[in-house]
Amino acid sequence: MAVYIDVIVDISVSSLDRIFQYRVPEKMLDAVTVGCQVSVPFGNGNRRRQAFVVGVGNSPSYDETKIKDILEVTKAPAATGQLIALADWMHECYGCTMAQALKTVLPIKKSVKEVKRVTYFLADREKAQQLLDKSRKNRREKARVRFLEAILREEHLTKETVTGVLQISSATMKAILQTGVIREETSQIYRDPVKQKLKGWQEVCLNEEQQQAVEGIWKNAAICREHWTEESGIHLLYGITGSGKTEVYMSLMEKTLSEGRQVIVLIPEISLTLQTVSRFYDRFGSQIAIMNSKLSAGERYDQYMRAKRGEASIMIGPRSALFTPFDRLGLIIIDEEHESAYKSETVPRYHAAEVAARRASMAGALVVMGSATPAVADYQKALDGRIGLHRLTHRARAGSRLPDVQVVDLREEFRMKNRGILSCSLQEAMEHCLKRGEQMMLFLNRRGYAGFVSCRSCGYVMKCSHCDVSMTVHHHHLLKCHYCGSEQPVPRVCPSCGSPYIAGFGVGTQKVEEFVQNTFPKARILRMDRDTTSGKDDMGRILQTFSEGGADILIGTQMIVKGHDFANVTLVGILAADLSMFAGDYQSSERTFQLLTQAAGRAGRGNRPGQVIIQTYQPEHYCIQTAAAQDYDSFYSQEIRFRQMLHYPPDRQMMVLLAEGESDQEAALAVKKLREIATEADFDGVEFIGPSRASITRARDLYRYTLYMKHQDSKELIRLRDFLEGYLKWSQQFQNIYFTFDLREQ
Repeated sequence: MAVYIDVIVDISVSSLDRIFQYRVPEKMLDAVTVGCQVSVPFGNGNRRRQAFVVGVGNSPSYDETKIKDILEVTKAPAATGQLIALADWMHECYGCTMAQALKTVLPIKKSVKEVKRVTYFLADREKAQQLLDKSRKNRREKARVRFLEAILREEHLTKETVTGVLQISSATMKAILQTGVIREETSQIYRDPVKQKLKGWQEVCLNEEQQQAVEGIWKNAAICREHWTEESGIHLLYGITGSGKTEVYMSLMEKTLSEGRQVIVLIPEISLTLQTVSRFYDRFGSQIAIMNSKLSAGERYDQYMRAKRGEASIMIGPRSALFTPFDRLGLIIIDEEHESAYKSETVPRYHAAEVAARRASMAGALVVMGSATPAVADYQKALDGRIGLHRLTHRARAGSRLPDVQVVDLREEFRMKNRGILSCSLQEAMEHCLKRGEQMMLFLNRRGYAGFVSCRSCGYVMKCSHCDVSMTVHHHHLLKCHYCGSEQPVPRVCPSCGSPYIAGFGVGTQKVEEFVQNTFPKARILRMDRDTTSGKDDMGRILQTFSEGGADILIGTQMIVKGHDFANVTLVGILAADLSMFAGDYQSSERTFQLLTQAAGRAGRGNRPGQVIIQTYQPEHYCIQTAAAQDYDSFYSQEIRFRQMLHYPPDRQMMVLLAEGESDQEAALAVKKLREIATEADFDGVEFIGPSRASITRARDLYRYTLYMKHQDSKELIRLRDFLEGYLKWSQQFQNIYFTFDLREQ
């Protein structure tokens, strides 16, 4: 009986985003399963293409004579049924092709040669001894004698020992195997990405808040398996820095494993270091598999296959770890859930939290999102009771408390003729810290593509006259608003005070390192940024050196403030708090608050008191004031009012249409036309902003235009997206323009 398969061909063209049918040759029947990848002849020219199998059956869907045979079954990991269903949901939700979604849920795209170990075991001692006695009488069988003497003594030998130390040929081994005195066993060796000795886990007694959080979350586990809802299945663990969120995670993980279920732990890529995962390794050991971009192809493949074969029950990694092929998933943890790294920058533009919720609903699993600075949208859901909320308000370590925070006004430093990178207060604090033999961290935030323009005399920041966002420096000395598209030239003098000292802020970590080294020539300094961590183990090496006391000062970008725990760090200096606050984005204040709070949280995590100094030109800004007070609730109350006033998420849902084309005029016309079509259609309540040039007007030789659409209901925006995509398919008017829809619900 003939076997036919339904496939999605790997072509990112919407018109070809449908199921095609092929026939399976008899010799390939055993290798074909739902989720595997195959090579097929596609189109009139029978061009070889990769395809994903989404169905297997015995009935052709159309004329059998026109159905082609597949060419090959690809040796690559197959997707499970649950992951195929997840890909289908992503295809509908994020407006990507099914092929794009399927490639996303398969983080390992191709097989890698597995490392095998061959071992020889003694099978019959008596017979082996007899063979040895006989071989000793023959001078030509010296190699056989060496092997038999060794196997009788050790009882098992690896192939490496046999061929290397004993120097036995493959022909001799083949002959000995035929006698039946030994047996050969082959096992796979997994490449270990974490080459460390386990310290051994010391049981930690949870405090009252931690215990309440564990019990409050776990009581929903049984409910989720019967009837999953967001209210029972998704939980926000809001805990101040150092409050022991990781211990809560591990208690929940242990409960999940005890029921024979599996765990996925998501950590932002930037925080996925040896120090971060070592605590999990110490407690759970070989049950853990790990994924990150620094692993070799072989290491990634081995870790994936360990999980797929059930040899690991915990996967730790960035957002791609969501697609681990676990069939008994019971818990998904999203650490530092506020991180922007959880949002994909490529198609499909999914958010890890949304996909985690969907996968959890399919598996009847719990989702726990943890942060000291939760995303505003998630905190609103928690306050409204749409998801669970659990608080940790005290530091877990005995004797540890939140650091003292001082805000330094850089405008006053300028008036005092201090033109240096360090304020007088910070420089003095660094001197005292070095004298006491303690460590410090200096943080300079460099997020974003371009800086803002500010006046060093009065602190004035160039803002758009139509939007409450800063304007960004672009080519040709133009300032531009990313939301309404208005433009103006960079002023020569400050519009507020007339000072000529107005320019972009351009100090980088390398310049900071040079300045600090000249100021404190005896200090041992490490720098951690993208330039110093390009190698596979560079980040781990720097953090390990600093952790072991090999340096006094660690200078870096945001990668130094994410989840690290150094007991001897008593001082944190934040050199330019304004850099993210005026990034031209409605989330600028939120990101600034998060970064400042996370950075401040690195100080005083041991038994010694911590000190934080924040340098800023805007000391009165609410995100600076609330971060200094470590007061998230006050920040949230002010930020949500701002969002509601301007109809930004989460008050409204927002979708961004990005059009890219080789022709500037054609790209602009395309977006303008789509707005006209959408306005004339039946989409009441949709608010349009634009079209305007994208913040990066030209990238990869393509001109870019954006159109923003807001509505209270994300389903209405999805309906609008589907309508516009349908129009584009029908009209064929803008075939040279590539369109991307990005739904931003948070």
